[in-house]
Amino acid sequence: MIEFLNFIPLNLKAMETSTKSLISIEKSKTSKIDKVDFDNLAFGSVFTDHMLVCDYKNGAWENPKIVPYGPITLDPSAKIFHYGQSIFEGMKAYKDIEEAIWLFRPLDNHKRLNISAKRMAIPEIPENYFMEGLSALITLDEKWIPKKAGSSLYIRPFIFASGQGFHASPANEYKFMICLAPSGSYFSGKVKVLIEETYSRSANGGVGYAKAGGNYAGQFYPTQLAIEKGYNQVIWTDDNTHEYIEEAGAMNIFIRINDTLITGPTSDRILDGITRKSIIEIAKDENIKVEVRKITVTEVVEAAKNGSLKEMFGAGTAAVISPISTFGHKGTDYDLPELQESYATRLKNRITDIQYNRAEDKFGWRYKL
Repeated sequence: MIEFLNFIPLNLKAMETSTKSLISIEKSKTSKIDKVDFDNLAFGSVFTDHMLVCDYKNGAWENPKIVPYGPITLDPSAKIFHYGQSIFEGMKAYKDIEEAIWLFRPLDNHKRLNISAKRMAIPEIPENYFMEGLSALITLDEKWIPKKAGSSLYIRPFIFASGQGFHASPANEYKFMICLAPSGSYFSGKVKVLIEETYSRSANGGVGYAKAGGNYAGQFYPTQLAIEKGYNQVIWTDDNTHEYIEEAGAMNIFIRINDTLITGPTSDRILDGITRKSIIEIAKDENIKVEVRKITVTEVVEAAKNGSLKEMFGAGTAAVISPISTFGHKGTDYDLPELQESYATRLKNRITDIQYNRAEDKFGWRYKL
């Protein structure tokens, strides 16, 4: 089933060892692309023809391989199943009107993946394995990048424990993989959220700042309870008092009171979102007053009551910005006003114009493949 086998030399300048490494490419004999309806893409449910796989064995990362997309085989005692050593990133690739391919702040994703790896006792992935493996994979499957407005190629790099054994200790073998999924817009419309008063997403000294799979698994049950009450998502509060607002679902959260945009500081509990950082810088460039500080539930409720609460929105890779239309707290729902010129729309347009190469990138965030 192999059409050809090719080898791409890695950039030795970035190598952490003296061993010459190669990315091998095993091209799929047939493509699934003709069966895909690119006008109706659900998020993260259709996958491209190839994926990148790289194994960690005997204390070192082996040569990365690009192979046809498909199932992988793991021993039932693989530690991912028992002790949850799993981390991931979320990224996108975009095509501009001239069909050039762009990434958005990919080195930040690599850095954050290794921050997560360190916290979860997973070996860090070298920058050149990440960047050049990513480039080779996207270039091979570049026809899968959708062109419809608002669509993109979602990129999922991840690492998990593949080593065997029931003993409670870090694995001795791991897999680094990258899979690609052409996707339409992640969210449509505004979101109704419930401020959480019982459950917590993370705690001081924990792994809330890492993109660890278990963080998201722990969110599903409280979120399902909120859905059963008629909400779409949960606003997470601190684990001690449930008085400080921290995140919105799987996204960072921004709150606009009068003309000031407020977001919580990153910590052990809050993910250092790349979209979050971008919004802060763009808002300052737009002369929007930004405050990075703790914000209480009481402050938000009082602002909603007196009319000074103008906007709330989530920020993350998949949706970029997801406006919140209503929040619930202690049995009462508070509707946010409909604004003709919202910060959410203004900031999202600035970010997406940079991502799709429609506007100047004065921040140096775009990365051309």
